[in-house]
Amino acid sequence: MSKAARTPGRQPRAASLDGAPRLRTLLLLVIGVLIVHGLLLRTAPAQFGPPIDPAKRRAPVFVTRSIALPVAMPGVAAPVAEPARKPAPKPPPQAPKKPVLERKMPVVEQPPPLNAIESVASLDAEPAPPDMPPASDAALDSAPAEAEAPNPAPTQMPIPTPAPAASDVAKGVPPAASPGSRQTVVTAISLPPSARLNYKVTGGAKGLNYQARSELVWQNLGDNYETSLTVSALFIGSRSMASKGQIVSEGLAPGRFADKYKNEVAAHFEPDKGQVSFSANTPSVPWVKGMQDRVSVFFQLAGMLAGKPEGFPVGSTIAMVTVGPRDADGWTFVVESAESLTLPFGELNTLKLSRQPRKEFDQKVEIWYAPSLGYLPVRSKITQANGDFVDQQLNTIAKPSP
Repeated sequence: MSKAARTPGRQPRAASLDGAPRLRTLLLLVIGVLIVHGLLLRTAPAQFGPPIDPAKRRAPVFVTRSIALPVAMPGVAAPVAEPARKPAPKPPPQAPKKPVLERKMPVVEQPPPLNAIESVASLDAEPAPPDMPPASDAALDSAPAEAEAPNPAPTQMPIPTPAPAASDVAKGVPPAASPGSRQTVVTAISLPPSARLNYKVTGGAKGLNYQARSELVWQNLGDNYETSLTVSALFIGSRSMASKGQIVSEGLAPGRFADKYKNEVAAHFEPDKGQVSFSANTPSVPWVKGMQDRVSVFFQLAGMLAGKPEGFPVGSTIAMVTVGPRDADGWTFVVESAESLTLPFGELNTLKLSRQPRKEFDQKVEIWYAPSLGYLPVRSKITQANGDFVDQQLNTIAKPSP
C-alpha cells in the first residue's frame, strides 16, 4: 500500500519536465527576434522611407518672362486701346461746422477797456489809424496789450504806444532838438505840499461808458520826492506808475520812473553818463537837463505855475521833454483861461492847460490846476481822435500816510 501510494506522486514531476523545452524554445525565439531588430536598427538609415532628393531642398527659382508687344502688320489695323477711365472728381471740401460755442453771439454790456491812466501818463500817446492795431506802451486805452486773441478778455489792461517824436531819438538826436520839443526855462519853482488825491474816473469807449478809481500820491520830502499813480477798476485789475528823484533849484530831477501792470518796465535817468536807459531793452536817449517823466511832469508844471503865475498868461506855452517807460518825446501845453469847476470834491477855481492834437491821430489833453490847493491837478481829461475819452475828477484829498 505504501508503494502504491508513492507511485501517483511522481506524475506531476514528469509533466513539468515536458514543459521545459517549450519555455526554452520561446526564450530562444525572443532572443533571436531581439538580435534581428538590433541588426536592422544598426544597418538601416535613421529616416525610414525613400531618400529625399537634395535638389528638392533648394528654394524655388523665381522666373520672369517678358511679353513682347505684337508687331503691327502692314494693312492690319492695330487694336485701339481702351481709353483710361478718369477718376471720379472728388466732392468739394465742405467748410467745417463751427462749434456752437464759437459762433458769434451778441455781447451784452461787455466792460470796455479802461483808459483812465492816460490822463496822467500818456498825454502824448497817439493811437494808430483805425485799420492798424495799436501797439502797447504807456497807459490804459482801447487797444489790446498784445494781439494774442481776437476778442481780448476784459480782465486785461490795454496800453497804447506813444507816437515817437522818435525818429530823432533813434538817430541819437536829443529830444529837445526835435521840432516842438524845446525846453521852457524854469525861472521860479514852488512845489505843492505832500498830498493824496483820489479821483472819480468816468470814460467812454466804443459807445459804452465805464467807471473806475484812481489815486495820485505826492510826497514832497524836501531834498527829494516820490510820487505814484494807481488806477483800478472792477474785473480789470490795477496799474501803477511811480517816479522818484531829487528836488533841485529848477524843480524835479527824476532818477527812476517805473510803469507796472503785470510786469514792470522802468527808465533810469543817468546824467553822469548823459543818457536815459530803459529796462525794456529799447535804445537809450540823451539826457537833457529839466526833462521829466510821465508822473513828475504834472508836479513840475504845478511848481512852475505856482512859482511865477504872472509868467504864464493866457496863450503862453510850457514845453518839456518827457520820458516814458520805453522812449522820450516833447510835450507842449498851452495856458488857457481860468474856469470854475464843480467836482465831486466841490466847487473850485482852476487854471486850464491843454495840449491840442498836432497830427491826425493825436489826443487832445486837458488839465485843470487849482491855485487854492497849491496848483494840484484836480481834473484831467483825454480825448481820442475817434471820440473815446477818459475824465478824472477830484473826489477827496488828504495827507499821505507816513
